[in-house]
Amino acid sequence: MADTDLRPPPKYNRVLLKLSGEAFADPNHGFGIDPRIVASIARQVAEARDTGTEVALVIGGGNIIRGLSASAQGTDRTTADYMGMLSTVINALAMQDALEKEGVQTRVQTAIWMQELAEPYIRRRAMRHLEKGRVVIFAGGTGNPYFSTDTTAALRALEIGAEAILKGTRVDGVYDSDPLVNPDAQMFPSVSYIEVLNRGLKVMDSTAISLCMDNRLPIVVFNLKPGNIMRILSGEEVGTLVHSDAT
Repeated sequence: MADTDLRPPPKYNRVLLKLSGEAFADPNHGFGIDPRIVASIARQVAEARDTGTEVALVIGGGNIIRGLSASAQGTDRTTADYMGMLSTVINALAMQDALEKEGVQTRVQTAIWMQELAEPYIRRRAMRHLEKGRVVIFAGGTGNPYFSTDTTAALRALEIGAEAILKGTRVDGVYDSDPLVNPDAQMFPSVSYIEVLNRGLKVMDSTAISLCMDNRLPIVVFNLKPGNIMRILSGEEVGTLVHSDAT
């Protein structure tokens, strides 16, 4: 009997992995796409899929352009947000390519119609892909300006019946202050949605947190270093759990 046959079932049957666009960039530069980093993330997603967990992704576009930043520099806010949505499609295609190199069947669905590149977002079709073992990448945000990819992640996770949002970051979890600036910052192993909102903790934007709170959808904030997704799926306590009743 193979070792994989002895592996316990994963903690979650279906998850949505939320990644920032910056996760794709060389940390020394913060912009662009580093194929080696994307390939490393793809390997983790492939491993997760191989456990039997159904995996969907939402990827930001901040490594290419951030709508809010462009707006602050004078670009019309609606135009800037649409530019940001298009940048998420670029990242989604990069991830699709990396996943398919790992032998993972992948579909990109966009909220903005672009039939030559990807499927339109159709909830039932997305769920069917997941049931068939394909990884689905949701791109183009919600298709509307003024909504972040955090909100997209919460919305899509709820629509497809995901059991949790896994938010990969460059720090180990949720802290009371920025750990990259304050060496004495304290990490929360668990925190409630309402405390995240009241304290302004940097987890996801308030719209996304409110959606998750209203629907009791847990969020696991963790460091995206290799092995951590598998640790979460195996039931280990990794990072910070954001849920309704923090302990």
